[in-house]
Amino acid sequence: MATKKRSSSGHRVHSSSSSQRVDSVPNRNNNKLVATSSFIIVIISSVIAIIIAHRFTQSSSSSSHQHKESSHYVSHTIDDANYQHILTENSRVSENTSQRHYTYPVLAYITPWNSWGYEMAKKFNSKFTHLSPVWYDLKSQQTSLVLEGRHNADRGWISELRKSGEALILPRVVLEAIPAELLRKKKQRNKAIDLIVTECKEMGYDGIVLESWSRWAAYGILHDPSMRNSALQFLKQLGEALHSISSARNSEQTLQLVYVIGPPSSEKLQEHDFGPKDLETLSEAVDGFSLMTYDFSNPHNPGPNAPLKWIQIILQLLLGNTGKRAKSLAPKILLGINFYGNDFSLSRNSGGGGAIVGRDYLALLERHRPELQWDKNSGEHIFFYDDDKDTRHAVFYPSLKSISLRLEEARSWGCGISIWEIGQGLDYFFDLL
Repeated sequence: MATKKRSSSGHRVHSSSSSQRVDSVPNRNNNKLVATSSFIIVIISSVIAIIIAHRFTQSSSSSSHQHKESSHYVSHTIDDANYQHILTENSRVSENTSQRHYTYPVLAYITPWNSWGYEMAKKFNSKFTHLSPVWYDLKSQQTSLVLEGRHNADRGWISELRKSGEALILPRVVLEAIPAELLRKKKQRNKAIDLIVTECKEMGYDGIVLESWSRWAAYGILHDPSMRNSALQFLKQLGEALHSISSARNSEQTLQLVYVIGPPSSEKLQEHDFGPKDLETLSEAVDGFSLMTYDFSNPHNPGPNAPLKWIQIILQLLLGNTGKRAKSLAPKILLGINFYGNDFSLSRNSGGGGAIVGRDYLALLERHRPELQWDKNSGEHIFFYDDDKDTRHAVFYPSLKSISLRLEEARSWGCGISIWEIGQGLDYFFDLL
C-alpha cells in the first residue's frame, strides 16, 4: 500500500475567499497553451490505452457492467469539473453527514502524517464500516519478534468515534519480520499471532488490517510452493485466532481480519501475484481483502492513478465474469479508491514529480486556473500547467465524476471499497459515500 508521508496542516480552503480570488484574477490560458495541452492529453490517452492493452488482452478490456452517476448527488455537480467550481464547492458538504449512500462495506485508512484524516473520520463516522489507522509494524528483533506502534494509538480518538458511530476500528499492521524466519518456524508464527491478538484484546480493537503479501513477494518466497503454502496457512491461523475472540463492544461479534492484496500485474498471473485460488483458500479466515487498485502510474511512467478499464480487468481476473464464485467472494473485496493524486513533471531532467494531497491540488488550481480535461480512456480528470522554470506538468487528481464511476463499478460487482486515505481528499468527496 502506498504510504505517501506528508504532514497535514489541517487547513482548508474557505469557499468565500476562494470565490473572490477566482473572480478577481483573469484566466491566463492562451490559445497556444490550450492547443499544446490538448495535443499532450491525446498522446497520454493513447499511451494509456496501449499500456492497458499490452498488460491485458483486448478481450478482457471491455466490461459488461454499465456505469451510472450517483443518483444522490446532482448530476451538474459531478459533471461540472472546472477550477472555479472545485475551489468554491470542495468544502461544502451535506448537512446530513450520517446518511450512507454506498451500502457495501467502506474501509477508510487514516495516517499519522495526514492528521486531517482523524478529523474526517470523526465528522463522517457513519459513512464508514471500518476505520484503519496506520499504526503498527511487526518486526524481527534478533531471534524474536516485536510489535511496534502502540505509541501511535490514540485512545481518546477511538473513544470519540465509538460515541458517535458504529465503525469498527482495525489498525493496520505491516508484517516486516523476516519472511523466511517467520514462515519456516512454528514458534515465530505463533509468537506473531499472539502479539497481534494480545494487542487487540488490551487495546479493545475490533481486529486488524494486515499487510504482508508485497513484502513476501519482494523476498521471492512466494515462488516456492511450500513457502507459499506456509504463508497461506499462517494467514488462516491468524484469522482463526481472531475469530475465536469476541469483540469487547459486542459479544456476538468476533474480531476481524482484513488482508491487503495488490492487483495482478498482467492477465497471466505471475507466481508472486495474489490470485483467485489464494482468494478462495483464505475466504473463510479473512473477512475482507483490501485491493490496492491505485498507483498504476509513477514518475517514471506518468499517467492516471487508476484507469477504470484496468480496475475492471483486475476484478474480472480475481472474481471471473459471472457465476457463484463471483457472487460469494465479491462482498469480501474492498476495491481500492485513491483520495490522493499525482503531479507529474513531463521533463526528463526534473525528477518526475510525485504524489499530491487535497491542499496541494487546491493550491495548484488557485495559482494556475487550469482547464480540466476528461480523459475517457482512464476515466480521470487531468490538467496541465507550466512551473516557474517553464517545465510542463500533468496533474491527475480524483474528481466527483471519477470517484462516482469507481463506486458504480464496485457496486455492480457487489464489492466494498477501501479508501487510501481520507486525510488526502477533499471534503465533498464524502458526500458520495
